[in-house]
Amino acid sequence: MSVIVIAEGGVNHNGSVETAINMVHEAAKAGADYIKFQTFKAEKLVAPSAKKAEYQKNNCGNGDDSQLAMLKALELSDADFRRIAAECSKLGIGFMSTPFDLDSIDTLADFDMDYWKIPSGEITNLPYLRKIAAKGGKVILSTGMSTIDEVEAAVQVLEAGGIGRENIDLLHCTTQYPTPYNAVNLRAMDELRKLGCHSVGYSDHTLGIAVPVAATALGARIIEKHFTLDKTMPGPDHKASLSPDELKAMVEAIRITEISLGSGEKFVTEVEKPNIAVARKSIVAARFIKKGEIITEDSITTKRPATGLSPMLWDAVVGTVAKRDFNPDECIVI
Repeated sequence: MSVIVIAEGGVNHNGSVETAINMVHEAAKAGADYIKFQTFKAEKLVAPSAKKAEYQKNNCGNGDDSQLAMLKALELSDADFRRIAAECSKLGIGFMSTPFDLDSIDTLADFDMDYWKIPSGEITNLPYLRKIAAKGGKVILSTGMSTIDEVEAAVQVLEAGGIGRENIDLLHCTTQYPTPYNAVNLRAMDELRKLGCHSVGYSDHTLGIAVPVAATALGARIIEKHFTLDKTMPGPDHKASLSPDELKAMVEAIRITEISLGSGEKFVTEVEKPNIAVARKSIVAARFIKKGEIITEDSITTKRPATGLSPMLWDAVVGTVAKRDFNPDECIVI
C-alpha cells in the first residue's frame, strides 16, 4: 500500500469557494491523494465566550479575540462543498472534509467519502465519536493533545459503535502551529501501533517537509499536511502551511522515501550485480611466482577486478604450491 498523502486545505480558502476550487487544482497537480477541508457551523462549534488560540491571534491580522467571529468568516455552505467534491471527482483527487459538529456529520454522510476524518480536538467528544461510529465506514483519527489511554478510549467508542480496529487509522500529531521540532516525537507512532489498528500515520504542523518525510521513513502510512495558495494571506493556518510548490516537493520526497525503504531483506540487488567484478578484488601475484614455489603472504596481494579467487580464500591460498608460473598481477589459481 502506497503512503496516502492528504493535502489539508482546512480553512485556508478563507471562506471563498473559488479559492477552495483553486486549492483542489493545486493539490491534484502536486500529486496528493486527497484534499481535505473542514465542515462546520460556527455557532455549533464554539460558544461566544471562546477566545482565539495564541497562534490564531498572531496570524489573523486583526484585534478581534473572538473565535466565533473568526470561524464564521471561514464557513462554506453545503452547496460549496458539493462544488468542491465535484471538482475533486473531475480531477481524480479524493475529497475529504472533517466535521466539527454533529449536524456536519449528517451533512457529510451524503458525500460518500472514503474516510471519516476525526480531528484531535474531538477525540474526547463522546457524542461525536458515537455519531461517527453510527455512520459506519473507515476512520482516520488524529491524536494530538492525547495520551495513549485517551486514544484507546476513543478507539473503544468507535469499536463499540461498529467500526472495528481494522477500519481505523491513527495519526500521531502535535497540536501547535507551527510545531517546534523538539515537540514532534515521531517515535510515538510505535506506541500507537500497539493499539492494533489498521495503520499509523502522521499529521504534521511543523515548518517545511523534513518531518513528514522522516515520518514516512519510520513507517507512517498516511501523511497529512496543511497547504495554502499564499502563506501571506490572513487567517489562522496559512503561515504554518506549505505552498503549492512545497506540497509538490513533499509528495515527491515521500514517494522517493517509500520506494527507497524496500523489503527489509538484505540481498544483492539486480542493479548492483554488474558492479561486483568492478568494485571487489581477486587474489593476484604480487611478483613473479615460479611453478613449484610455495605461495607466501609476501608473494600475493589483492587487486581489482573480482574475476579470480576471492580474498576471503586468502588463508586457503597461502602455503600452497604454485601449479604454474604466475606473472605480477595475474590471478592466482589453486
